[in-house]
Amino acid sequence: MTLRHPLALVACLLLPTLGIAACGGDGEDDPASAAAGPSSEDDSRLRVATTVAPITSIVANVGGERVDITGIVPEGTNSHTFEPRPSVAELLASVDVVYLNGLVLEEPTKELAEANLRDGAEVVELGTLAIDEEDYLYDFSFPEEEGKPNPHLWTDPTYALEYARIVAADLSERDPDGAEYYEANLDGFSEIVDELDAAMRAAFATIPEGNKKLLTYHDAYAYFAQTYDWEVIGAIQVSDFEDPTPREVAALIDQVEETGVPAIFGSEVFPSPVLEQIGEEAGVTYVDVLRDDDLPEEPGDERHSWLGLMVFDYVTMTEALGGDAAALEALDVRNVVPDEATYPQ
Repeated sequence: MTLRHPLALVACLLLPTLGIAACGGDGEDDPASAAAGPSSEDDSRLRVATTVAPITSIVANVGGERVDITGIVPEGTNSHTFEPRPSVAELLASVDVVYLNGLVLEEPTKELAEANLRDGAEVVELGTLAIDEEDYLYDFSFPEEEGKPNPHLWTDPTYALEYARIVAADLSERDPDGAEYYEANLDGFSEIVDELDAAMRAAFATIPEGNKKLLTYHDAYAYFAQTYDWEVIGAIQVSDFEDPTPREVAALIDQVEETGVPAIFGSEVFPSPVLEQIGEEAGVTYVDVLRDDDLPEEPGDERHSWLGLMVFDYVTMTEALGGDAAALEALDVRNVVPDEATYPQ
């Protein structure tokens, strides 16, 4: 699907000036805990490395107590440009499997893993396995000519469940004694996804007709939009170093007014005076708290999870666009099993 709304042309115009800053911040801190690897009193447990926090959470829901899981990409970091420090090679040399998103999202981590994995260990690209190439989405943030499809499958619950299925099957091959355990956890995660899907559809049905439109700080919701019949009308990715010219801001304000969108969405990681100005002058609400791979709350909290992230984002969107998020608010935000994974901060 190629999105060709007029606003996309403005977004394309601005991208060379604004630069790309997405999927969290540009934090340079690499987790010492990841370099050291997980510790376990039970050496028989599978050792797993993951990349972004939503994937870590999904793997933890399936793997539970039979695996030691360590995330590599710190939350609040730009996962598109994140480069692990060489010290992470020690972790990668110790694990049985690395689960990453793929779809050209974490190439430096993938390359470091492939150079350091021990015999028998593998890199598993969940996103690449979860979607057929013919279903890749390209747009103004991820143009087809650059060969990088939009990688944000996990914001669509149907693909998140497919990630969990792939993980359950892979873990069962590596740990046949745990196959029934992984399958049971997968069933539990499937129930969570079904509940979320029903709540999302109920909440979205309350949004006034014509309001299910997204102008975001980063195009992380393309697959979600396709599944739930939303329209992505643009993505603005403001650089830390340059702002658009007054003429470019004025053109974008005109486009926002023409679309009739009631709210535009910024990132909690990237405060943007420019987006705030656009919202004020276009007479729409500017909501600056969306996140795509930075989980809510702190590690150990129930809402610090893939499900917590989905509920947070879709409650935020529903309410800002004039809907009633009661169905989402009523969800039991939980994990299938206690999440003991390491999430670098």
